Amino acid sequence: MVLAAAEEGTMQTSAEIAKQLAESAVMVRRCFLLLHKKGLIEQRKGPNGGAKLKLPAKQIGSATSTRSEGEWMVHDEPALAGLLKRVREDGVQAMNETTLAQVLKRIRKNAPDAKAGVDASHNKKATA
Repeated sequence: MVLAAAEEGTMQTSAEIAKQLAESAVMVRRCFLLLHKKGLIEQRKGPNGGAKLKLPAKQIGSATSTRSEGEWMVHDEPALAGLLKRVREDGVQAMNETTLAQVLKRIRKNAPDAKAGVDASHNKKATA
């Protein structure tokens, strides 16, 4: 989803995304299928096909793009079950307070290329 947000509005093929992730195109297509079923991406087949976000990245909470189905952090002990349910709900809510666009901005800010550019400009000022 982050890669789709990086090229918002552009159809991206499973092969392109797979190459960036160093994964198989089959795995990416399976993810496309799940995201399509959730209504998060549009898909088109053919030579000009691919997938793109259905909504702007600013409208997609980061928990939306994670696997939130099923039960995680579950315990059979009734004394813990309610607490863990609340933790799950609070976790999803907290993640959805951060949009996919904000996640992408943080990734770009922390990317090695971005840091190298900041370091280079800092060194120029320091030596001037």
